[in-house]
Amino acid sequence: MAMAVARRESRRLMPLVNPSVSIRSNLISPNQEQVGLGVRSISTQIVRNRMKSVKNIQKITKAMKMVAASKLRAIQVRAENSRGLWQPFTALLGDTPSVAVKKNVIVTVSSDKGLCGGINSTSVKISRALHKVNAGPDAESKYVILGEKGKAQLIRDSKKDIVLTLTELQKNFLNYTQISVIADDILKNVEFDALRIVFNKFQSVVSFLPTTATVLSPEIVERESEAGGKIGDLDSYEIEGGETKSEVLQNLTEFQFSCVMFNAVLENACSEQGARMSAMDSSSRNAGDMLDKLTLAYNRTRQASITTELSEIISGAAALEG
Repeated sequence: MAMAVARRESRRLMPLVNPSVSIRSNLISPNQEQVGLGVRSISTQIVRNRMKSVKNIQKITKAMKMVAASKLRAIQVRAENSRGLWQPFTALLGDTPSVAVKKNVIVTVSSDKGLCGGINSTSVKISRALHKVNAGPDAESKYVILGEKGKAQLIRDSKKDIVLTLTELQKNFLNYTQISVIADDILKNVEFDALRIVFNKFQSVVSFLPTTATVLSPEIVERESEAGGKIGDLDSYEIEGGETKSEVLQNLTEFQFSCVMFNAVLENACSEQGARMSAMDSSSRNAGDMLDKLTLAYNRTRQASITTELSEIISGAAALEG
């Protein structure tokens, strides 16, 4: 008889002892009145663990914001100074994205790391639009990708159109020598009539402007000049050294591309750090809001637990007195 009663009691208490049932019921309704001391203990432990996790995440996001701010200050001055390199070339050789050519190469500048908002998605979106506009039966459009994030997105649907990919640009200190080597590598490995560089121009910590710069090949520049345009009009300049007009245009085009690339990479790096600062600041604020909600839930759960225990003690004392 005693064994039968013990089995019935164990079956009755089994849902309260089972941890999985207790955790699940607590997650579904944390403010619901629970029965049994084990359930209340697990409930507060879950909230405490979650609070600890959110605090750790908040520390990481604040540290990442400080690191991004430090990197931004180091790059911003050089990016602003680099804007003066390509402006004389634009005045001489022009920047005409509407010129119709057969061989288009889209140079997409992106970052190697994430957690920097939507700068990479914006560059990829513009690159895809340019590819769609410039591709056709009599024209072709190819990709040159700088950065791991742009490569990861464009390789999904445009793998056959990717000619060259370069990553880890910011692993070392960005300088003109490094970028000129990259520009020379691109010019040696692709055939083009127009190079369209897609990047994000830095405006402020919370703002960047998606930008496209166009560099035409010497043949296209000479063609447009002969057609009566102002592009590549070298007749008003005195050329020294015995070089022909074609040789001068070749050298100017290569120099223009390296200068535009240098500015594009620095501008995109500034935009990346600014976007990361903004994203990490927003994440820190969200973690703080979540921590406040978890603290409130923890206090309510703990108060309900204490109230229930007091009620049980008072009821037991009253039963003994009665």
